[in-house]
Amino acid sequence: MQHIRAHVLVCGGTGCKSSGSEKVEAAFRSEIEKMNLQNEIMVVETGCHGFCEHGPLVIVYPEGTFYCSVKEDDVKEIVEEHLFKGRIVDRLLYREPLTQEKVPTYSEIGFYKKQERIVLENCGVINPEAIEEYVALGGYEGLAKALTEMTPEGVVEEVKKSGLRGRGGGGFPTGMKWQFAAGSVNDKKYVICNADEGDPGAFMDRSVLEGDPHKVLEGMAICAYAIGADEGYIYVRAEYPLAIQRLEVAIKQAEEMGFLGNNIFGSGFNLTLHIKEGAGAFVCGEETALMASIEGKRGMPRPRPPFPAVSGLWGKPTNINNVETFANVANIIVKGADWYCGYGTEKSKGTKVFALTGKINNTGLAEVPMGITMKEIIYDIGGGINDGKKFKAVQIGGPSGGCLPEHLLDLPVDYDSLISAGAMMGSGGLVVMDEDTCMVDVAKFFLNFTQSESCGKCTPCREGTKRMLEILTRITEGLGREGDIELLESLAKNIKETALCGLGQTAPNPVLSTLKHFRNEYEAHIMEKRCPAGVCDKLANYVITDACKGCGLCAKGCPVNAISGTVKEKHIIDETICIKCGACMTACPFKAIVKA
Repeated sequence: MQHIRAHVLVCGGTGCKSSGSEKVEAAFRSEIEKMNLQNEIMVVETGCHGFCEHGPLVIVYPEGTFYCSVKEDDVKEIVEEHLFKGRIVDRLLYREPLTQEKVPTYSEIGFYKKQERIVLENCGVINPEAIEEYVALGGYEGLAKALTEMTPEGVVEEVKKSGLRGRGGGGFPTGMKWQFAAGSVNDKKYVICNADEGDPGAFMDRSVLEGDPHKVLEGMAICAYAIGADEGYIYVRAEYPLAIQRLEVAIKQAEEMGFLGNNIFGSGFNLTLHIKEGAGAFVCGEETALMASIEGKRGMPRPRPPFPAVSGLWGKPTNINNVETFANVANIIVKGADWYCGYGTEKSKGTKVFALTGKINNTGLAEVPMGITMKEIIYDIGGGINDGKKFKAVQIGGPSGGCLPEHLLDLPVDYDSLISAGAMMGSGGLVVMDEDTCMVDVAKFFLNFTQSESCGKCTPCREGTKRMLEILTRITEGLGREGDIELLESLAKNIKETALCGLGQTAPNPVLSTLKHFRNEYEAHIMEKRCPAGVCDKLANYVITDACKGCGLCAKGCPVNAISGTVKEKHIIDETICIKCGACMTACPFKAIVKA
C-alpha cells in the first residue's frame, strides 16, 4: 500500500509558469524518481498562491515549508536535503523585506497574516484540474444543498441576506440582481460569468479561474437554479489561455460527475455552460457590450433600460456577475449568510481580492476583509515601498478608479468610504506609487488607456476623452496654459454625466482625483514649466553633479553637442541647446547626471 509522507506543491499559475515553474516541477519528478521516493512523495501542480513577486513558489507539506524563487537547479538540493534528510534548505526561505528575517512556513509570512481567504481558499492548495480534490474540500456541497434542500426563492433570499455585492466594480447587491432576473417570466434565461478582466495590473479573475475553476462553476450553477436559467456562458478574454484550458477541463469533469448537464442531483434541474473567448476589448467588460459580443456582434454598449434581467442575451432575461462574485456563492449557501456577514463592515460584507502592483515590495494577490485600512494592505501585506522610498499615492479601481494620497492611508477599504474619497473599489486593481511618480503623467496614462479602449459609440466618451488626453499631453510637454485645469474639470464633469456606459462615465476619475489631491503638480507643470517628480522629459533639466569623473562619455553620447568639458574635469550641459533626450544620463557610468 502506498504511503505518501510528503506533498510538494508547485505553483502552476501564469506568474510562476512565466518564471519557470514547469521546469521546476519536472525537475522534482525526475529527482524524486532518481532517489526512488515516488511512492512516498507526491508532486502537485496548483494554482496561484498569490505571492507572485517571489515565484516560482514551492510549499512542502506537512511542515508547510515555503520556498520562494526556486530555480530548476535548486531542486536537487531540496530533494536530497529536505525530502530525504529532513533538513530545510535555509537559503531558499522567504525573507521579510523590512527586517530580512527568514520565515520558514507559509502561515508565518507577513504577506498572508492579515488575509482572510474565502475566494482564494483553494488557490495554491489543490490541483485545479482534479475535481476530486475540489470535492474532497467540500466542493459542490453548496449546489447539492441548494438543489435538494432549498427553493430558488430561498437561495435568492440567502444571498440577499449575506450582503454580497458585485465584485466587478459597481458593487450592486448580488441578491437583488438575482431577484430581478428570477422575477422575469420567460421560457428561456441565461447566466453569464464576466471574466473579461481588462484593468492594467489586474489579475484577480485570472488567478481564481486558474486555481479554482470549480468554485466559479458551482456559483454559476447555484445562480442558474435561483433565477430559472438552464444555459450559461463564461466570457473570458483569449489572452488567458491557461484559465481557458482549466475551465474546459473543469466543465468536462463536472459534466462527467453529474454536477452539470441534465437532472443534476436528481432534482430535474438542467444546466449547460459554454466558454466564449473575448478578443480583449476593455469595453466588453460592460455587460451589454459583453452580451453583444457573445451574440456575434461588435462589442458596444446599449442604453438601459431594458436591463439584462428583463432583456439580456438574445433578448432573454439574463444575470451577469463577475468571477469573484460567483466564487463567494457556494460558501454562503453551505455556511450561511450569517457566517458571511461576520466579515467586513455594515454595508460592505465579506472580503475583497486585490492585485497589488507598482512600487511595492510584495506584488501579488491578496484577499482581505472589507474595512481593512489601505495602510495595512500596503505596509503589512505589501511589505512597504520599494527601496525604502516614500509613499506618494495609490490608484485603486484601475482606469475607472482614483488616486488616494498619503493622508488617506488610514481610510477603510469599503465601497462607501472609497467613493466618498473620490475613488472606487473597482474590480480590485491596486497600483502603488512612490515619491518619484508624476501624478499628471499617471492621469495621462490611465486616460490614454480608456480613450484607446472607447468603443466610439457615444460622443462624450469618443470626443471628450480625446480632448482631455490632448490637454494632458500638452501639459506634460511643457505647453500647458492658464485655464487648462478648469477646462479639464469641465470636460470631466460633462463626460461623467452624459456618457452612455460605465467606461465613459468613469474615465475622468483618475484626472479628477489627481486634480483634487495633487493640484499643485498640475500648476507646477503649467505655470513653472516644471515636473516636480522629474518624470516628464520635456520639462526636465539635466544636471551634471560633482560625481562627474570627466570621462567624456556623456559628451560623446549627446546628439546635439550640448555638453562640454575637459578630460578628468566636471562637464557642464548647455540648457539652451539641450533637447532633453536623456542620452547623457544613459551614457554616464558614474550616475553623475540627474534630472532636476
